[in-house]
Formats: sequence, structure tokens, C-alpha cells
Amino acid sequence: MEGLEQWKDQLEQLKSQMEPWKNQLEKCLHEAIEYLNQIPPVQLYAAIAVLLISTLLLLSIRLFKRAKSNTIILTGLSGSGKTVLFYQLRDGSVHQGTITSMEPNESTIVLNSDSNKKRKSKPVHIVDIPGHSRLRPKLDEFLPRAAGIVFVVDSLEFLPNCRLASEYLYDILTKASVVKKKIPVLICCNKNDKVTAHTKEFIRKQMEKEIDKLRASRSAISAADISNDFTLGVPEEPFTFSQCRNKVTVAESSGLTGEVGQVEQFIWECVKP
Repeated sequence: MEGLEQWKDQLEQLKSQMEPWKNQLEKCLHEAIEYLNQIPPVQLYAAIAVLLISTLLLLSIRLFKRAKSNTIILTGLSGSGKTVLFYQLRDGSVHQGTITSMEPNESTIVLNSDSNKKRKSKPVHIVDIPGHSRLRPKLDEFLPRAAGIVFVVDSLEFLPNCRLASEYLYDILTKASVVKKKIPVLICCNKNDKVTAHTKEFIRKQMEKEIDKLRASRSAISAADISNDFTLGVPEEPFTFSQCRNKVTVAESSGLTGEVGQVEQFIWECVKP
């Protein structure tokens, strides 16, 4: 009983201590109500509207950041090894008997390297776009949600295909959906396991020269031709990939031997939380 009485006494003391705070709070609340009553209704409604819009905007920004895309596009000319690379990234298999794709290959995977490194795994949606010129428009269906683009080049048969590959890459780098979102692009020099394969530096320099020629020739075309949304490079300067609005890097790989570490690193950088 004595303990209960002590608790009652302590509660009474606490109540008496809180009384001044209660009175002060009531006073502040009363003053706030009086102040609000003095504000014209139009101004009050405007202030509430601004507060609501600001809150919704902040929530939208947070939701947008959380909804970061996890789609990576593999594209390039036919025969560059995109589909072999796709299967290598998907499950580590070779699939040497692959044929030219007529429809996009899609798969949601977890990168194999993630299980061997102390980093957070995140599912990645890989899309292999057919390289045939008549099927390339399918690329536009996936670009709006792309987090990164892997442009695959056959480093073994590069020189005969240099111009065609450069034209295709030029078209990608000047698309509004790529430029505005600054989608990173990796030029993947595939089949580097072969002795006669060209190095990534050689391929980069040759493609820069070819795109520089394309820049000059296409800028001379009539203004009525608006197939490209943006121009590349700096006027009156030789073109380099460092001049692009989005980040363009070059790496080497071999889908047949499983040397895809640089590609996986690029993908992880694009989709990491």
C-alpha cells in the first residue's frame, strides 16, 4: 500500500509540473488560431495549396529515385556475339549453336559475380536486341526504361564492319531518349580471346574517326532530314567519345570463354542501389 501511495504522490507531482506547460501550450494554440483568423481566406488557401504541392513533389521525387530502372540492353551488328554474351551473363553457359535472333531475348538475372563479392545483389533485366537492320526499331521499345546499353562489337571482324557499326552507334548516341537520360553506353569488344582480335583502344580510335566522318556528312544533309535528335561532339574539333553527353566507355570480353567481368562491372554500376 505504501508503494501505491508513493506512486500516487509522484503522479500528482508530475501533473503539477506539467500544468505550466499545458497552460503555455493552450496559450500558443489560442494565439495561432487568432493569427489564422486574421489571414484572408485566399492567402490561407494559397499557402495550404503550396504546402500540399511541395509535399507531393517531394514524395514523387522519392518514389522516382526508388524506381530506378534495372534494364540493360545488349545491341550491335548481327554476328557480334550478343546472344552468346546474353547466355553467358544469364547462366554462365556457352550456347555455341546460337543463330541470329529474330526477336529480343529477355531474362531477369542476378549477376554471377555478385555471389562471389561482398556487394548487394540486385535482379537485372537483360534484353538482347536483334542486330539485323530491319529489326533494330525494336530497340526504341526498350530505350525509355534502359539503365545502360552494351554495344557489342566483333573485335575479330571489326575492320570490314567498322563503318556499319559506327553508323549504328551514332544513331544510338544521338537519340533523344539516350541523351536526355544520359544513359551510359559500354562499347564491348567481344571475341578478344582470338589471337587476331583487335584491341579495344584500336577499336575506340577507329570508331571515333568514323563517327567524325559521319558527323560531317550528316550535318551537310538538308535540315529536312531529322532522323537524329541530337548532334555529337564539339564543332570544329575531332570527335571523341568523351564529348558525349552520356558516359561512353570501352571494354573487352569473350562470351565463349566466359571473360565477361568488365561487362558485369558496367552492368552493376548502372543498376546498383
